[in-house]
Amino acid sequence: MPKINSRLYLAVFTGWVLIGTLVTGCGEAEATITRLAVGTPGPDPYSPMSGTDEVRLTARAQAGGTTDGDSPGLYGGTRRAASCDPAKLVEFLRSDPAKAQAWAAVHGIKPAEIAGFVGRLTPVLLRTDTLVTNHGFRNGKATAAPAVLQAGMGVLVNEYGFPVVKCNCGNPLTEPEKKISTGDAKYTGQSWPRFTKGKVTKIKPREASRGAVPVFVLVDPEAKIGFDRPRATLGTLDGPPATLPATETTDPSGGVPGTDLPTPSDSGMPADSSSPGVPTDGTGGPTDEPTGEPTPEPEVPGTPGAQQSGPEPTGEISAAPEQSAPPVSS
Repeated sequence: MPKINSRLYLAVFTGWVLIGTLVTGCGEAEATITRLAVGTPGPDPYSPMSGTDEVRLTARAQAGGTTDGDSPGLYGGTRRAASCDPAKLVEFLRSDPAKAQAWAAVHGIKPAEIAGFVGRLTPVLLRTDTLVTNHGFRNGKATAAPAVLQAGMGVLVNEYGFPVVKCNCGNPLTEPEKKISTGDAKYTGQSWPRFTKGKVTKIKPREASRGAVPVFVLVDPEAKIGFDRPRATLGTLDGPPATLPATETTDPSGGVPGTDLPTPSDSGMPADSSSPGVPTDGTGGPTDEPTGEPTPEPEVPGTPGAQQSGPEPTGEISAAPEQSAPPVSS
């Protein structure tokens, strides 16, 4: 039996282990992330809807890294108006059982529970480019792929502050894979001015042990006022204008926040498709002047943190719960 050169064997074995490690590492780090710009539904949409995104929005100065979903100022919105129409989404899914089945499976619920699930969501606007897993619908099945949603996109967030629906197409969203590195990833799809890998934000849902978020502290599209939006409401119960959250600071880069979004013509959306602005007094300011005093916490139906369940399965999507006032149509 020939004598094996132990040193040669060890060198070859070590080399293969090193190569295998490098290949595996690159495979995880160099993920392909699709950029999805405001005003575009993206690939494999469930139901394209217009008027859900804000094409002119002052982006949040603090971006990149991981941010808690209940952070004040993380999300935006137009006071007393909702960019998303949850009832329209429920109605659409009710009319297409195949899509309803796939949509519900993404969120681990039954089709009959969709209305109850959607009724507990809150419409907001992203203020940072945000990493998610986007689930489309193709060939009768749900698809899944990492995506970064541009700041200004309308989403529905759950009771823990994580985006679970992309409003301009109805696609369900889930958390991104933890192994994805936004800095080392390869990006495809339409880009936008001032997009940088370092400002892609990962949103961390609020810890379930702390209970549901009772009130989201939002910022208007122009970043001039802050206001409270009780969870699972569509704008009719928004609090009065207030001073901006303490997290709102000057852009660390020295630039002017909010100039990184395309104009309506660039995004492919009509110029009048953005959400209505805050009512003004004719001078450009809001009708209700900010007082600077703390806004009392609105009363939210139900007990925060209590487990909420959807309607009993009946084989069909049940009707969406009634809101205090009809949502603003997209």
